[in-house]
Amino acid sequence: MKVLTAFNYDSNSLKNKMQQTFRLIIDCPDQLGLVANVSQFLAEHQATIVEASHHTDQQTGRFFMRHEINADSVNLSMESFASAFRQVASQFDMQWKLTDSHQKRKVALLASKESHCLNDLLHRWHSGEMYCDIPCIIANHPQMQEYADWYNIPFHWIDFASQDKQAAFEQILELLEKYEVDVTVLARFMQILPDWLCHKLAGQALNIHHSFLPSFAGAKPYQQAYDRGVKLIGATCHYVTQDLDEGPIIEQQVIRISHSDTAADLVRKGKDCEKTALANGLRYHLEDRVIIHQHKTVVFA
Repeated sequence: MKVLTAFNYDSNSLKNKMQQTFRLIIDCPDQLGLVANVSQFLAEHQATIVEASHHTDQQTGRFFMRHEINADSVNLSMESFASAFRQVASQFDMQWKLTDSHQKRKVALLASKESHCLNDLLHRWHSGEMYCDIPCIIANHPQMQEYADWYNIPFHWIDFASQDKQAAFEQILELLEKYEVDVTVLARFMQILPDWLCHKLAGQALNIHHSFLPSFAGAKPYQQAYDRGVKLIGATCHYVTQDLDEGPIIEQQVIRISHSDTAADLVRKGKDCEKTALANGLRYHLEDRVIIHQHKTVVFA
């Protein structure tokens, strides 16, 4: 009889394989000389650019930039590099940040009964596809503990049935703060976050909705799609906001269906879209590829 043991994940092995880069992310008014000044600054500090992305929003006149820089090429520490760049940033009224690709972020996974998105993210994390730490899994159904135990991750069951939702969500926030979580992922967590928690997690909480938003928002989207006889269904990864299912969209996936598919077929086929959209959306966020702009996003995928 075989005995199955839980996985042991060595994140350092993945880190050693990754080229260390600094990620310079810029959001500012579009203006003459902006790119030239940033390029001159990078050249002065011997920075080798390994990836560069630019975009101008013609409607709002905002300019967005993401540069990934070989960390070994820069003749300054990251802190000194950021300090020196502040002069350029001030000149062009930038909102900006500089991050280190080797600095792992802590991701908390929240789930309910459906396990496919949770299990998919755990597998991607374990296999080294998702570079982050997962310090905890939080669920409102106790059976999700089997997945946490398999991957040796602390599990916390929040019983929404025996207490009011305010108290339950306060427990969730206490756990997020205890584990110093950077990113919160609602991996088919079927509870609506209160406004105060949405505000607290603004820009750092991702949700997967099982429809191609803005179509079929709210409950039972697959049944809604089936009732309308659509030929495409999808899933949407978006940031959590106070407006239900209306947060800035990060990633979407679709799949074609036919008149012969039942509502159950839509659910089955849609799960693949959900897993892919959520995994891609989380990866883009962790790699600083997403800039929130008003109600939309710029995604340098």
